[in-house]
Amino acid sequence: MGKRVSAGAVLGLMATAMILPVGATAAEKPAEDEATLTLDELVITSTGYGEARATHAGNIAKINAGEIDFAKTQQPAELLNRAAGVGIEQGSGVEHLTAIRSPVLTGGAGAGSFLYLEDGVPMRAAGFGNNNALMEAMTEEAGGIEIVRGPGSALYGSNAEHGLINVLSRAPSDEGDASLTGWAGPHGSRNLDGTASTTVKGANDTSHGVRGSFALNEDDGWRVDSGYGQQKGQLRYDYKAPDTRIRATASAINVNQETAGFITGYESYKNETIAESNANPNAYRDAWAVRSAIRIEHDLGTDTTIALTPYMRTNAMNFLMHFQPGAATEDSGHWSGGLLTSFEKRLSGGHKIIVGFDTEYTQGRLNETQTGPAASGYITGVHYNYDVDALVLAPYIHTVWAVAPATELTAGLRYEYTRYDYKNHAGPTSGLLYAADRVARPNDRVDTFSNPTPKLGLTHIFSDEFIGFANIARAARAPQTTDLYRLQKIPGTATAIDPGTIKSEVLNSLELGTRGKIGSMVYEVATYYMDKDNFAFRDAAGNTITNGKTRHIGIEAEIATPLMWNFDLAASATYARHTYRFNNTAEGIREGNDVDTAPRTLGSVRLGYNFAGDAARIEAEWVHMGEYKTDAANLHDYAGHDLMNLRGEYELTDNLSLFSRLSNVFDTRYADRADYTTFTADRYFPGEGRALYVGATVRY
Repeated sequence: MGKRVSAGAVLGLMATAMILPVGATAAEKPAEDEATLTLDELVITSTGYGEARATHAGNIAKINAGEIDFAKTQQPAELLNRAAGVGIEQGSGVEHLTAIRSPVLTGGAGAGSFLYLEDGVPMRAAGFGNNNALMEAMTEEAGGIEIVRGPGSALYGSNAEHGLINVLSRAPSDEGDASLTGWAGPHGSRNLDGTASTTVKGANDTSHGVRGSFALNEDDGWRVDSGYGQQKGQLRYDYKAPDTRIRATASAINVNQETAGFITGYESYKNETIAESNANPNAYRDAWAVRSAIRIEHDLGTDTTIALTPYMRTNAMNFLMHFQPGAATEDSGHWSGGLLTSFEKRLSGGHKIIVGFDTEYTQGRLNETQTGPAASGYITGVHYNYDVDALVLAPYIHTVWAVAPATELTAGLRYEYTRYDYKNHAGPTSGLLYAADRVARPNDRVDTFSNPTPKLGLTHIFSDEFIGFANIARAARAPQTTDLYRLQKIPGTATAIDPGTIKSEVLNSLELGTRGKIGSMVYEVATYYMDKDNFAFRDAAGNTITNGKTRHIGIEAEIATPLMWNFDLAASATYARHTYRFNNTAEGIREGNDVDTAPRTLGSVRLGYNFAGDAARIEAEWVHMGEYKTDAANLHDYAGHDLMNLRGEYELTDNLSLFSRLSNVFDTRYADRADYTTFTADRYFPGEGRALYVGATVRY
């Protein structure tokens, strides 16, 4: 099946890379300019209007369009893990779990602790998150990706807790452009994506721009009975006038996946035969999503702007829960609509006030049915069948005060009210069906949550080379609907959990950092301390714990610098401790234990070389994942891994580039994800061995 590439092929690619020039995306800017732009560029996620990154009140990482085009990653995790503090673990196919200043989180915590945005609009409704949300993002042809680690500003509410990822659509170009990229690799892996845009100038300094983008991904899977097909499309329209700007986007995705489940057995990922096997050949995931949003900005004067963003979205997913005893099938979906509002007033002296009111209404559903025999307390038949209507109302204020010529104080407050109206359609029950069952279905009920989240930040420019920032913030989120209504028993008892006892998760954060330049090197360093209460999660035995407390302390660093002889270097490093702040005898949790799946060290280093008149680039990338505990009792662990990747691109003409990518150069045996449960003991999603991909880009 072509799953392995010989060592000779590795040396051949390395030799070829030394004579290959890079495509236009890398050649557009010399390496020394890339470092300069990281401080001067605008970031959208700060306020929605575009602010200089240098004076952004807090950490922010940005992956620009040129880096996205050059990296040509198969999954978003490969790209996003370049940022400090980010550790996204890949599962089978498009499946993944996210960590940003956190352990890798699962269940409702994994779906609800991170906010995924498209041009500032959440891709999912609050309370209806998706652990695999990045599969719905148009990253292949994105105009950039911005990552905020830790709580977001007052502009962002539910799920902007451990961090947020804002995928920016690519704007139409003034002159018009078009490109088509295709590549292929082992085990039937192939990709075709493209984009085209045009802009028409109108009278009175107006313009109309349109861009269409698409991506088609197919992979037959390197493991038995696995693979996926994925289709994405996006259309963007921009209107610009002297006092008005309109951006309208429509995005659609579809995924059909044959899923390979966990392999079991201590360090079984080191055995190639076991790694390529699939104990869940019937597992699958079918999902689709459609979103649209229109942002309308209008200047009411030289110092006042109002922005309105109505949006709508709908999605559905059906998949086999191969990771759960009994392997039930889940069918879920929701449609929602909302309005984001923002009124910005720029005052004399450099002060600024932004006030707004966000609202969202959602209708969601979930059906979980087990057709196989009972297993580990999971019963045959319908587990859950319910609807939830949700309403979110959120006024906010975000202010920036120039308290001194080189000092800005940022203060904000958001208040978020969430109301869930739950209807049970699986029959009247109160508590468990049987004492041994894990299924607990609440009766019809209404639950409300109120979460104020204040923010306070300070930025001081000590010099052009040294900028300091500090933040105190609170983040909070109402429980995910699955936390409330897809319940299980209280650990060690036959009693069902009462949804009324589940509280909003609250995270308090303190951050100190600095960014600037040392010579030609651009850097950003941030330290943080966060305490989280009311953490709800499933323990290793599958029981639900609703009152967890955790602590998160870490330091993150990123640098980018040109070197001699057209070399350049970019690196990120993270050291963090994610620990429990409570005891739980049934699970073996002791205060001070590492939270499971929380590596203390993460890092990546990329050494690039531009040559042939900056028409050529090669890049070597080292990726590090540190050791971590795989269970909350800290009795089992994964040793971590280090991987090496190579990339090269050659611009044959202004219109044609060739490129290649060699992942896992040394054919390291590793696990994308390691876990431990009382049902299966050690289990893993094995990582793919050495793989060579080649392709071409045509530009018009």
